[in-house]
Amino acid sequence: MRHASHTTTLQNVTRGLLGTFMIVAGTSHLTFARRDFQAQVPDFVPEDKDTVVLQSGVVEIGLGLALLLLKGKNRVRMGFGLAAFYAAVFPGNIHQYQQHLSAFGLDTDKKRLARLFFQPVLIGAALYSTGALNALTKKK
Repeated sequence: MRHASHTTTLQNVTRGLLGTFMIVAGTSHLTFARRDFQAQVPDFVPEDKDTVVLQSGVVEIGLGLALLLLKGKNRVRMGFGLAAFYAAVFPGNIHQYQQHLSAFGLDTDKKRLARLFFQPVLIGAALYSTGALNALTKKK
C-alpha cells in the first residue's frame, strides 16, 4: 500500500477540527465529564470504570496531538490507528444505549440510538483527514 503524504485544505481543516475535538474530549475525561464517561464503560471491562476513563482520556489527548503534529506516512498510520480506536470504543456507546444510561445530554433511547450512527462518521473523518482513505484506494 502506498502512503499518501499530501492532503488537501479540506482534509487539513477536518484533521485540525478532529484533533482539537480529541484533545478536548480527552481533557474532559480527566476533569468535568469524568462521571459521564463512566456510563460508557461496558460492564464486561474488567478494570475500574474510573481508571478506564482516565486512561482513555490520556490516550485521546495523545491521539489528538498526533493528529495535529504527524506528517507523511506517519499521518496515514495515525488515521488507521484513530479509526481503530473509534471502532474499539463503539461498544461503550452500545452499552450506554442498551443500559438506558443518561450522560452527555443523551437522556432518551432515541438520542442514544442516534449517537450510534455518529461513530462511523468519526471513523470516516479519521481516514479521510489523514489521507488513509486515499492510501487504501490507490494502487501500488
